Amino acid sequence: MHEPTPDESGAPTVDDPGQYLGSSALLTLQDSRLRLRARSITQLCKTDRERAMALHNYVKKLPFARPFKFRLRTAREVLDAGRGDATDKSTLLVALLRRCRIPARIRYVELKGEILRGLTSRVPSAPRAVVEIWLHSRWVRTDTYIFDTAYIAAARQRLKDHDWEWGYGIHRNGQSIWNGTDDAFLGGYSTEQDPMVVQTLGVYHDPLQFVRTDLFRRKFASAAGLHWNLLSLLMRKAMRQLREEAEDQPAPGRMRKSP
Repeated sequence: MHEPTPDESGAPTVDDPGQYLGSSALLTLQDSRLRLRARSITQLCKTDRERAMALHNYVKKLPFARPFKFRLRTAREVLDAGRGDATDKSTLLVALLRRCRIPARIRYVELKGEILRGLTSRVPSAPRAVVEIWLHSRWVRTDTYIFDTAYIAAARQRLKDHDWEWGYGIHRNGQSIWNGTDDAFLGGYSTEQDPMVVQTLGVYHDPLQFVRTDLFRRKFASAAGLHWNLLSLLMRKAMRQLREEAEDQPAPGRMRKSP
Protein backbone atom coordinates (compact mmCIF):
# COMPACT_ATOMS: atom_id res chain seq x y z
CA MET A 1 0.00 0.00 0.00
CA HIS A 2 1.23 3.50 -0.84
CA GLU A 3 1.81 5.50 2.32
CA PRO A 4 0.72 9.16 2.50
CA THR A 5 3.58 11.64 2.31
CA PRO A 6 4.09 13.49 5.63
CA ASP A 7 4.20 17.27 5.75
CA GLU A 8 6.56 19.19 8.06
CA SER A 9 4.45 18.36 11.15
CA GLY A 10 4.63 14.65 10.42
CA ALA A 11 0.96 14.44 9.34
CA PRO A 12 0.16 12.68 6.02
CA THR A 13 -1.25 14.89 3.27
CA VAL A 14 -2.17 12.66 0.27
CA ASP A 15 -5.75 13.42 -0.84
CA ASP A 16 -6.26 10.87 -3.66
CA PRO A 17 -9.25 8.68 -2.64
CA GLY A 18 -7.76 5.75 -4.53
CA GLN A 19 -5.04 5.54 -1.88
CA TYR A 20 -7.62 4.68 0.79
CA LEU A 21 -9.07 1.37 -0.36
CA GLY A 22 -6.58 -1.28 0.71
CA SER A 23 -5.74 -3.31 3.79
CA SER A 24 -3.37 -2.22 6.53
CA ALA A 25 -2.05 -3.63 9.80
CA LEU A 26 -5.44 -3.10 11.50
CA LEU A 27 -7.73 -3.05 8.47
CA THR A 28 -7.88 -6.80 7.89
CA LEU A 29 -9.94 -6.67 4.70
CA GLN A 30 -9.07 -10.25 3.75
CA ASP A 31 -10.79 -11.61 6.86
CA SER A 32 -13.76 -13.78 5.86
CA ARG A 33 -15.98 -12.76 8.80
CA LEU A 34 -15.41 -9.08 8.06
CA ARG A 35 -16.28 -9.69 4.41
CA LEU A 36 -19.48 -11.55 5.29
CA ARG A 37 -20.55 -8.91 7.80
CA ALA A 38 -20.03 -6.09 5.30
CA ARG A 39 -22.07 -8.01 2.73
CA SER A 40 -24.92 -8.75 5.14
CA ILE A 41 -25.15 -5.13 6.30
CA THR A 42 -25.24 -3.69 2.78
CA GLN A 43 -27.06 -6.41 0.80
CA LEU A 44 -30.20 -4.29 0.32
CA CYS A 45 -28.33 -1.04 -0.42
CA LYS A 46 -28.27 0.30 -3.97
CA THR A 47 -25.84 3.23 -3.74
CA ASP A 48 -22.55 4.01 -2.00
CA ARG A 49 -24.38 6.54 0.16
CA GLU A 50 -26.83 3.89 1.34
CA ARG A 51 -23.99 1.43 1.96
CA ALA A 52 -21.98 4.00 3.90
CA MET A 53 -24.97 4.93 6.06
CA ALA A 54 -25.78 1.28 6.79
CA LEU A 55 -22.19 0.57 7.85
CA HIS A 56 -22.02 3.76 9.95
CA ASN A 57 -25.26 2.86 11.73
CA TYR A 58 -24.06 -0.68 12.41
CA VAL A 59 -20.84 0.56 14.05
CA LYS A 60 -22.70 3.28 15.94
CA LYS A 61 -25.01 0.68 17.51
CA LEU A 62 -22.06 -1.15 19.05
CA PRO A 63 -21.87 -0.07 22.70
CA PHE A 64 -19.19 2.50 23.42
CA ALA A 65 -16.76 1.09 25.99
CA ARG A 66 -13.23 1.73 27.25
CA PRO A 67 -11.51 -1.67 27.10
CA PHE A 68 -8.35 -2.42 29.05
CA LYS A 69 -5.75 -3.13 26.35
CA PHE A 70 -2.03 -3.01 25.69
CA ARG A 71 -2.22 -2.86 21.90
CA LEU A 72 -4.56 -1.62 19.23
CA ARG A 73 -7.18 -4.08 18.01
CA THR A 74 -7.74 -5.14 14.41
CA ALA A 75 -11.08 -4.68 12.68
CA ARG A 76 -11.82 -8.41 13.13
CA GLU A 77 -11.04 -8.21 16.86
CA VAL A 78 -13.38 -5.25 17.28
CA LEU A 79 -16.06 -7.10 15.33
CA ASP A 80 -15.67 -10.12 17.61
CA ALA A 81 -15.74 -7.95 20.75
CA GLY A 82 -19.00 -6.29 19.71
CA ARG A 83 -18.08 -3.05 21.46
CA GLY A 84 -15.22 -0.59 21.62
CA ASP A 85 -13.89 2.91 22.07
CA ALA A 86 -13.45 5.58 19.41
CA THR A 87 -10.20 4.03 18.18
CA ASP A 88 -11.74 0.56 17.89
CA LYS A 89 -14.90 1.76 16.19
CA SER A 90 -13.03 3.94 13.69
CA THR A 91 -10.90 0.92 12.74
CA LEU A 92 -13.97 -1.23 12.16
CA LEU A 93 -15.91 1.42 10.24
CA VAL A 94 -13.03 2.22 7.87
CA ALA A 95 -12.42 -1.49 7.26
CA LEU A 96 -16.09 -2.17 6.48
CA LEU A 97 -16.26 0.81 4.13
CA ARG A 98 -13.14 -0.26 2.27
CA ARG A 99 -14.50 -3.81 2.05
CA CYS A 100 -17.37 -2.26 0.08
CA ARG A 101 -14.91 -0.37 -2.14
CA ILE A 102 -15.75 2.98 -0.59
CA PRO A 103 -12.58 5.02 0.10
CA ALA A 104 -12.29 5.84 3.79
CA ARG A 105 -9.64 7.18 6.14
CA ILE A 106 -9.21 8.65 9.60
CA ARG A 107 -8.50 12.31 10.28
CA TYR A 108 -7.23 12.81 13.81
CA VAL A 109 -7.92 16.05 15.67
CA GLU A 110 -6.66 17.14 19.05
CA LEU A 111 -9.48 18.09 21.44
CA LYS A 112 -9.26 20.04 24.66
CA GLY A 113 -9.57 17.85 27.73
CA GLU A 114 -12.71 19.79 28.67
CA ILE A 115 -14.66 17.68 26.17
CA LEU A 116 -14.16 14.73 28.54
CA ARG A 117 -15.47 16.54 31.61
CA GLY A 118 -17.59 14.12 33.61
CA LEU A 119 -15.48 11.17 32.47
CA THR A 120 -12.03 12.41 33.45
CA SER A 121 -10.27 15.68 34.29
CA ARG A 122 -6.78 14.22 34.10
CA VAL A 123 -5.84 14.88 30.47
CA PRO A 124 -5.16 18.35 29.05
CA SER A 125 -6.08 17.18 25.55
CA ALA A 126 -6.86 13.98 23.66
CA PRO A 127 -6.89 12.82 20.03
CA ARG A 128 -10.19 11.98 18.35
CA ALA A 129 -10.70 9.92 15.21
CA VAL A 130 -12.98 11.54 12.62
CA VAL A 131 -13.78 9.17 9.77
CA GLU A 132 -13.71 10.66 6.27
CA ILE A 133 -15.67 8.87 3.54
CA TRP A 134 -15.39 9.56 -0.20
CA LEU A 135 -18.94 10.27 -1.34
CA HIS A 136 -20.43 12.70 -3.85
CA SER A 137 -16.88 13.35 -5.21
CA ARG A 138 -15.67 14.76 -1.89
CA TRP A 139 -14.56 13.69 1.57
CA VAL A 140 -17.52 13.65 3.96
CA ARG A 141 -16.55 13.73 7.66
CA THR A 142 -18.27 12.36 10.74
CA ASP A 143 -17.52 11.20 14.27
CA THR A 144 -21.14 10.33 15.11
CA TYR A 145 -20.33 6.61 14.92
CA ILE A 146 -18.39 6.79 18.23
CA PHE A 147 -21.19 6.78 20.80
CA ASP A 148 -24.22 4.51 20.79
CA THR A 149 -27.69 6.06 21.09
CA ALA A 150 -28.20 5.10 24.74
CA TYR A 151 -24.92 6.72 25.74
CA ILE A 152 -25.72 9.91 23.81
CA ALA A 153 -29.14 10.24 25.48
CA ALA A 154 -27.67 9.71 28.95
CA ALA A 155 -24.80 12.14 28.34
CA ARG A 156 -27.10 14.85 27.02
CA GLN A 157 -29.34 14.54 30.06
CA ARG A 158 -26.35 14.80 32.40
CA LEU A 159 -25.08 17.89 30.53
CA LYS A 160 -28.54 19.44 30.84
CA ASP A 161 -28.64 18.64 34.56
CA HIS A 162 -25.24 20.29 35.12
CA ASP A 163 -25.93 23.14 32.67
CA TRP A 164 -22.73 22.27 30.79
CA GLU A 165 -22.21 22.83 27.08
CA TRP A 166 -19.47 20.21 26.69
CA GLY A 167 -18.66 17.02 28.50
CA TYR A 168 -18.79 13.21 28.26
CA GLY A 169 -17.19 13.50 24.82
CA ILE A 170 -19.97 15.56 23.21
CA HIS A 171 -21.60 18.98 22.93
CA ARG A 172 -25.07 19.25 24.43
CA ASN A 173 -26.50 20.27 21.05
CA GLY A 174 -24.08 18.30 18.89
CA GLN A 175 -25.19 15.99 16.11
CA SER A 176 -25.75 12.32 16.86
CA ILE A 177 -26.88 11.01 13.45
CA TRP A 178 -25.34 11.16 9.98
CA ASN A 179 -27.34 11.51 6.75
CA GLY A 180 -24.69 10.19 4.37
CA THR A 181 -24.40 13.52 2.58
CA ASP A 182 -23.26 16.23 4.99
CA ASP A 183 -20.56 16.42 7.62
CA ALA A 184 -21.78 15.63 11.15
CA PHE A 185 -19.96 16.14 14.44
CA LEU A 186 -20.60 15.24 18.06
CA GLY A 187 -19.07 18.58 19.00
CA GLY A 188 -21.74 20.49 17.08
CA TYR A 189 -19.24 22.35 14.90
CA SER A 190 -16.97 21.53 11.98
CA THR A 191 -13.38 20.86 12.98
CA GLU A 192 -12.38 24.27 11.60
CA GLN A 193 -14.89 26.08 13.85
CA ASP A 194 -15.09 23.85 16.92
CA PRO A 195 -13.69 25.70 19.97
CA MET A 196 -12.78 22.30 21.47
CA VAL A 197 -10.41 21.49 18.57
CA VAL A 198 -6.81 22.47 19.30
CA GLN A 199 -5.45 21.38 15.94
CA THR A 200 -5.82 18.89 13.11
CA LEU A 201 -3.29 16.05 13.24
CA GLY A 202 -3.49 14.69 9.69
CA VAL A 203 -5.10 11.77 7.86
CA TYR A 204 -4.19 8.11 8.29
CA HIS A 205 -5.13 4.65 7.10
CA ASP A 206 -5.64 3.33 10.62
CA PRO A 207 -4.90 4.24 14.25
CA LEU A 208 -1.64 2.27 14.25
CA GLN A 209 -0.18 4.48 11.53
CA PHE A 210 -1.03 7.49 13.70
CA VAL A 211 0.48 6.18 16.96
CA ARG A 212 3.72 5.34 15.15
CA THR A 213 4.31 8.97 14.18
CA ASP A 214 6.66 11.38 15.93
CA LEU A 215 3.66 13.70 16.22
CA PHE A 216 1.81 11.21 18.42
CA ARG A 217 4.86 10.45 20.53
CA ARG A 218 5.50 14.14 21.15
CA LYS A 219 1.94 14.98 22.14
CA PHE A 220 0.26 11.90 23.55
CA ALA A 221 2.83 9.26 24.55
CA SER A 222 2.52 10.23 28.23
CA ALA A 223 -1.21 9.39 28.09
CA ALA A 224 -0.69 6.09 26.31
CA GLY A 225 -0.16 2.57 27.59
CA LEU A 226 -0.55 1.84 31.28
CA HIS A 227 -1.34 5.48 32.18
CA TRP A 228 -4.29 5.54 29.77
CA ASN A 229 -5.45 2.13 30.97
CA LEU A 230 -5.56 3.46 34.53
CA LEU A 231 -7.57 6.44 33.33
CA SER A 232 -9.83 4.03 31.49
CA LEU A 233 -10.75 2.38 34.78
CA LEU A 234 -12.06 5.70 36.08
CA MET A 235 -13.79 6.47 32.79
CA ARG A 236 -15.47 3.06 32.73
CA LYS A 237 -16.85 3.71 36.21
CA ALA A 238 -18.19 7.11 35.14
CA MET A 239 -19.78 5.62 32.01
CA ARG A 240 -21.35 2.80 34.00
CA GLN A 241 -22.90 5.28 36.42
CA LEU A 242 -24.11 7.39 33.51
CA ARG A 243 -25.84 4.44 31.87
CA GLU A 244 -27.30 3.15 35.15
CA GLU A 245 -28.79 6.54 35.98
CA ALA A 246 -30.33 6.71 32.51
CA GLU A 247 -31.86 3.25 32.94
CA ASP A 248 -33.36 4.32 36.26
CA GLN A 249 -35.12 7.27 34.65
CA PRO A 250 -38.82 6.58 33.95
CA ALA A 251 -39.92 6.61 30.32
CA PRO A 252 -42.01 9.62 29.24
CA GLY A 253 -45.53 9.27 30.58
CA ARG A 254 -44.60 6.53 33.04
CA MET A 255 -44.09 6.72 36.78
CA ARG A 256 -40.93 5.44 38.40
CA LYS A 257 -41.45 2.14 40.16
CA SER A 258 -41.34 2.17 43.93
CA PRO A 259 -38.42 0.30 45.47
